[in-house]
Amino acid sequence: MVSDTDFTGQRVLVVGGSSGIGNGIAHGFRARGAHVHVWGTRACAADYDPHEGSDLAGLGYHRVDAGDPDAIEAAPAPFDGLDVLVLCQGTVVYKRGEFERPGWDRVMAVNLDSLMHIARKFKPLLRDSRGSLIIVSSISGLKANIGNPAYAASKAGAISLTKTLAQAWGPEGIRVNGIAPGLVDTKLTKVTTQSPERLAGAVAKIPQRRLGLPADMAGAAIFLASPLASYVTGHTLIVDGGLSL
Repeated sequence: MVSDTDFTGQRVLVVGGSSGIGNGIAHGFRARGAHVHVWGTRACAADYDPHEGSDLAGLGYHRVDAGDPDAIEAAPAPFDGLDVLVLCQGTVVYKRGEFERPGWDRVMAVNLDSLMHIARKFKPLLRDSRGSLIIVSSISGLKANIGNPAYAASKAGAISLTKTLAQAWGPEGIRVNGIAPGLVDTKLTKVTTQSPERLAGAVAKIPQRRLGLPADMAGAAIFLASPLASYVTGHTLIVDGGLSL
């Protein structure tokens, strides 16, 4: 009997899959038999350090700057078809940099604008396969985020875009869902995880009393892309250990 979470032979592209949450999701699909390709920002796969949470073994790789619409348009499709597209690209600017135009523009370009550019690029392939699109946002899109207006606004936009694309593309057989992670142990959260005092304060606010892991996000993505979620679309699943409660 074939498992509902068996992705053998399926073609999966994870944008932002070179590290952190995206890398965990990429390996989650690979472990279940999928052919997985990732987009990242460095010149080649060998430029990533496994100690930074980047494991590209067994994954295809291509360099694409998600903040550049022209680079997205020019990027080759990794397969002749596509069953699952995961949009996990993201950036943040600390020290109140997002209150100024350069920081605001960069974060919005990567975290929000690129979602639409990439989704539109691969829509025909997803339509042909009656595939699944998964947008990774954040619980920051559901509330204020002190010091990071662009990050919060972009993630709120991602949640809204998930709903809108699900409604628009559902009749064509494409399911669109999302994941809203809480505090996950990745390089983007090192400002918290590398400070014992800040980390202790953050964990104390999480009912499960632990940080999320990329593997936790992978489980949610696998569910949403699987037949188990065949009647789920337009939904953003909060995966935060209860932090947003």
